[in-house]
Amino acid sequence: MKTTYRMMGLADYITISNGILGTCSIFLLLLAVEDISANPYDAGIKTDYVWGAMLCILLSALGDIIDGPIARRYSKRQILGGSLDIMSDCISFCVAPALLVFVMFGRWGEASPIWTISLAIACCWLIACGMLRLARFQHEKGGSVPYFYGLASPASAMLIISVAGLIWLQPSSGIGPDLSQSNCAICFGEGDHPYLDFTILPILVISGGLMISDRKMSKLKSGFPLRLSAIQFAAVLFAVIHAMSFTKKDDFASDLDGTAFTMLLFSISLILMLIYIIFGPYIVKSEMRSDEDD
Repeated sequence: MKTTYRMMGLADYITISNGILGTCSIFLLLLAVEDISANPYDAGIKTDYVWGAMLCILLSALGDIIDGPIARRYSKRQILGGSLDIMSDCISFCVAPALLVFVMFGRWGEASPIWTISLAIACCWLIACGMLRLARFQHEKGGSVPYFYGLASPASAMLIISVAGLIWLQPSSGIGPDLSQSNCAICFGEGDHPYLDFTILPILVISGGLMISDRKMSKLKSGFPLRLSAIQFAAVLFAVIHAMSFTKKDDFASDLDGTAFTMLLFSISLILMLIYIIFGPYIVKSEMRSDEDD
């Protein structure tokens, strides 16, 4: 035991805390499911636990941002850091977001089994791609270049949370048709549910594919890209915190004005994430040209 603690630095404790936050997110999601066969937008899911799970993932992402600089500045020993970081990221940004999506939109017993099984496969795909992405990053050790190969796992988690939050809030916003009286109810289930919840499937597939792609994505460590990254993170963080403040337990549509404001914050986060994903390689080229000029 003493030998293990001697190998650890300050940043390692932060990394372990990040993994614990991801685990707490999973615990909250387990507590959120009250009746797996009921409509989640009636009484099947305790909404406040869902927001709490999102918050844990976001706090873990914040810790992931600061543990690197702390390790470089204060930790004399960096023996365990890389391995700990991979395990922590896998829990917090792969397993936890996948389970989050499955709990929010699986609707087992309410929707067609095809929907629930398809969603489960997409969630497994996200986890597998996240594991491959993290293993590749450890193998390449790309700390000397200003970009990642593929979408980083925390960025993938931010994308999924932004989309999931928007879809989840849609029924209480009054936007969209009532699918419970349409033919779509055969596939998607009866009762109130987001009419765009099927879009989470391609989001999971695309996000997983981006993580294992060769696409160069900026690390956003300086300048205007860093400020946009900070705005995106602040938007999704405040969206979750605000949702926790106005959403009553077991009451999905408790505050129309609060829902609209939260959806706006989630929309800002999603737009900035899409800008980062679409223009990521161009941002990398711009940063590299700037470094050459300096």
